[in-house]
Amino acid sequence: MSRDPDYYQTVSLKLSEVLNDISVNERMILKRRRMFLLMETMETSTQSLLGSNHSIYRFGSQSEGSTTLGLKSDADSLIAFKNLNVIQDWGEWQPGRHNLLMIQDETTSPGYCLLQCLRNDEPLPFSTALLDHEPNRYHVSRGKVLLKNTLSTDAVIAGNVINGPATSRPGSPGTADQDFVQAFHCKSWPAEAQPWLLQQGIGRWPTEDMQRYCKTTGCFVVPVSSKNGRNEQLEWRISTSQAERCLMFSLNITQLRCYILTKMILKTFINPQCDGVLSSFMCKTVLFHCIQNTRSNNWVQSNLLACLMCCLTVLQNFVRQENCPHFIIPENNLMARRMSPHNKVRVFEILQKIIQSKGRALLEIPIDDLGTRLQVKVNMGEVCQYHVTPAQMHAKISSLLLQNITATISKNHKRLLESMHDGNEMVYERLSDFTLTLTRMYRAMGSNSLEISAVRLVAPLLSSSLGSVIASHNIYTTHSISPEALGCFSVGLNSDVSSGGLKLASALYCVGDMERAVFVLRNTEEKYDLNTVEPACNCSDHSLLYLRQRFMHKCTTGNEELIQHTTALCVRFLRCEICCVPKELQYEMFRSTQEDRLERDEMVDYWLDWAVVDSLPYLYFLQYRTYGALQRVADQQYALANLVTTIDTEHNLTHRETAINLLGQCMEQENRHIDALHCYMISLNIQARNNAANFLICRLLYEVVNRQENTWN
Repeated sequence: MSRDPDYYQTVSLKLSEVLNDISVNERMILKRRRMFLLMETMETSTQSLLGSNHSIYRFGSQSEGSTTLGLKSDADSLIAFKNLNVIQDWGEWQPGRHNLLMIQDETTSPGYCLLQCLRNDEPLPFSTALLDHEPNRYHVSRGKVLLKNTLSTDAVIAGNVINGPATSRPGSPGTADQDFVQAFHCKSWPAEAQPWLLQQGIGRWPTEDMQRYCKTTGCFVVPVSSKNGRNEQLEWRISTSQAERCLMFSLNITQLRCYILTKMILKTFINPQCDGVLSSFMCKTVLFHCIQNTRSNNWVQSNLLACLMCCLTVLQNFVRQENCPHFIIPENNLMARRMSPHNKVRVFEILQKIIQSKGRALLEIPIDDLGTRLQVKVNMGEVCQYHVTPAQMHAKISSLLLQNITATISKNHKRLLESMHDGNEMVYERLSDFTLTLTRMYRAMGSNSLEISAVRLVAPLLSSSLGSVIASHNIYTTHSISPEALGCFSVGLNSDVSSGGLKLASALYCVGDMERAVFVLRNTEEKYDLNTVEPACNCSDHSLLYLRQRFMHKCTTGNEELIQHTTALCVRFLRCEICCVPKELQYEMFRSTQEDRLERDEMVDYWLDWAVVDSLPYLYFLQYRTYGALQRVADQQYALANLVTTIDTEHNLTHRETAINLLGQCMEQENRHIDALHCYMISLNIQARNNAANFLICRLLYEVVNRQENTWN
């Protein structure tokens, strides 16, 4: 492999081809970034609507586009609380706010600080005499009231794990784990990082414009102490995540590929043998130092292998010195007290072997079949078979990104509905305020495509909910549907393939307008391509078992706009929409017994007081009921057959027990009572608690017994 005089260039070009094949290319990187920044923007808009005191940022490899399927990178979110004003200078103090002063002294490690509590009525330290002392939250040192860094452990949702400063939520099968880091934002640039703003390396990177922008991002303080700090519960890490994202977004494709290869080497050769002593953030830091200290024309595809060897050599030097200086705050040693003598020697030796192999070690990397693919490219031996073609890889990543966007839409819609209080009028006012605020936000956005897209994705679902709330009140009072409600329904029709149309059809059915209901249902069915459309729901941690090939192929042709054509969200009804809900589905609103409620986690299970159903079974159920009302028996039986087939064959239903409960009630209407009972028993096998089937069985048995008694009499 190394006898070719142009060996490094040849391997670099082949390696670039391999990375392109596994979707490490400009197109997919930009797609990843857009989709994750869109999720961040959507979540920010939702928090704004709710009047929340925090913002959510998506940092890390997923939002940078610096990952692959095989690396299985976590989805990192930083939750920045806005109710606290973190300052570095007394001139930044604000009246009426909870002010915290960043303190760095002889007791704090570089890149870390203490947070001193200040008064909110005048710029003075908080007096210990005024302190209603909370030992779990505050600590008094030398007369100063300091905030402890243990707030992230105060409230941990069941199933989550504390991992340093992060709360980790395990991903469902096929999805990434999620790390949530709580933090406070400081508007001013860290004092320790001021020298960085004046530095430029050989490659004139980062540029002065980038440094000026980075300065405007300020910093975060994250609740975690340094490895060698004296104040384990008091130190807060200074994070420049926004500035680092700016740096990552400025990298060219070769630099990003080099970073991804370094992470693959870390995951394959080093961390499994050395207790995970090195982090991907160290790899990123090494890359930054290398880019700063080399000329920009070195970072080209034909030089990828040499660039990778440069990064590994710098990493090896950092290991030798046990010092990996933070790129922006170089006094902060990222390797401080992380490595035992044994691991230091072992890591150094592994890196030495990889560097001396001149790229041959890459052939042993199993992640994304990188080694096998490279063997094929350089014609070393027989042609090897690997599992996923470049087109399939692109399709899978694109479909996962679209699923993530859809899940975010569903989650934010659910979160907004959660904020509703009982009572039709109050819900109406709140939904109206939400839609009006979104309209104002949309008009004020100008050309920001991400913000415009975020509003376009969330607003239609809210509009459908508002239309249903209005229509429910209309039906209750006048047995009609007002033009206002119909207008809201109209805006919501294109939220996705089906949910908006089904909300409208449900209201039309309940008001007795069967012909128009049939028309809307027929249009919805025509849009619902069974070979392409995937169900989507965020009500629980249900994961999709498999994805349709045509769905995956369709996902390669665009971004979030494909949701209108490829995704069927679940249909949600609040209790105040009850007059727009068929009686068979109304039972779902009262599925929880007193005992069930004691077992519920109201942080996540609040939606169990709603009626929620997957789109496709609800479509066929509504067709069954409307055709029955119109005495179109053949069409009614065809709809019933479709409902049965959907429950039997659609693997990706989230609310399968609800669909089966609806089918059971259809069987009751068909006088097939044994089949109905069988349905309810299957439903209970899926979900024993919080299931309307518990009531439906009792009702069915009561009716059967009464019929038998009447027959005997």
